[in-house]
Amino acid sequence: METVERLQKFVRDSRAGYRQSLSTLEHAKKAKPGLYTKTSLMLGLGETDEEVIQTMKDLRAIDVDVVTFGQYLRPTENHLSVVEYVTPEKFDEFRRIGEEMGFKYVASGPMVRSSYKA
Repeated sequence: METVERLQKFVRDSRAGYRQSLSTLEHAKKAKPGLYTKTSLMLGLGETDEEVIQTMKDLRAIDVDVVTFGQYLRPTENHLSVVEYVTPEKFDEFRRIGEEMGFKYVASGPMVRSSYKA
């Protein structure tokens, strides 16, 4: 997923949008029942808590199993700037919310990356 729906057009290649990513995850789950599906979100790009929670709801609605949250870090000056450095407490809150929603596993922290425990 990479980011919340509102920020997709700024963060991702236009050929890969929010709904397309949801559809791909849903198709994978339907094509192979029992398959664990996983996705990740970068935080610190200007998303709101409500947008992150809505993204989690959208992911649970299609039975995604695992989600990770990590801090966006600007790789070069040619990339988007960091809008916010998310606090460890906020990462813990998103982990707790994700677990309460029923994700089988949630990794959430500033140094968590999309490949975390892949």
